[in-house]
Amino acid sequence: MSTTAPHSQTLSRGIRMLEILAESTSPMTIADVAAALGVHRSIAYRILRTLEDHGLVVRDGAGAIELGPRLAALARSVSRDLQAAALPELTLVANELRMTAFVSVLDQHDVVTLVSVEPRHAQATVVRRPGTRHPLSRGAPGLAIQLMLTPAQWRALESEHERPEAELAAARGYATSHDEVIAGLSSVAVPLAIAGQSPAAVAVVYVAAGEDQAALAARLSAAARTIASELQ
Repeated sequence: MSTTAPHSQTLSRGIRMLEILAESTSPMTIADVAAALGVHRSIAYRILRTLEDHGLVVRDGAGAIELGPRLAALARSVSRDLQAAALPELTLVANELRMTAFVSVLDQHDVVTLVSVEPRHAQATVVRRPGTRHPLSRGAPGLAIQLMLTPAQWRALESEHERPEAELAAARGYATSHDEVIAGLSSVAVPLAIAGQSPAAVAVVYVAAGEDQAALAARLSAAARTIASELQ
């Protein structure tokens, strides 16, 4: 007889709803959320009400749903030291380059934004919410993190495979992507190795306009060194 406790389907769906909202670039309707979850609207609504009761999601005047302030408060406790070390550097990078700067970390088969800073005086910026996730196989941060994985970590990921661009990225010391995670946007990322923590990357995301990606990578590498030194 198995002693393994059954998984909670409702809890799983609630967590998935939060992930769906984090991945969305704008508030979603209950119909959209239900479709993304693959459940009837009434089921999605019950889950939504529970998350609302805990302040994890909120609805605007039109009923559209987005992540709530309580989730941000919980997120501040995740990798607190890394967030504290990264925030000043990301602020400098964002304002110098006039691009959104962020740190992403590996979470199983996904890359998750841990902390993000938008530039102060740019006319238009790209929003990169903490908690946003995308597959390890996509985007510059995912490729930068792939460069750090040990053989044992690759084996634990099972179905994941090193991207064809990894050899070039390893030779250059940085990764680039365009149109992979969000249509029309480009990203540059460098590995961020912190002892005892999940593989991470420092990155910027921007609307492509002929930027010198090697220069961007050099600035990100300097930021990554500073962040790592703060945590030693």
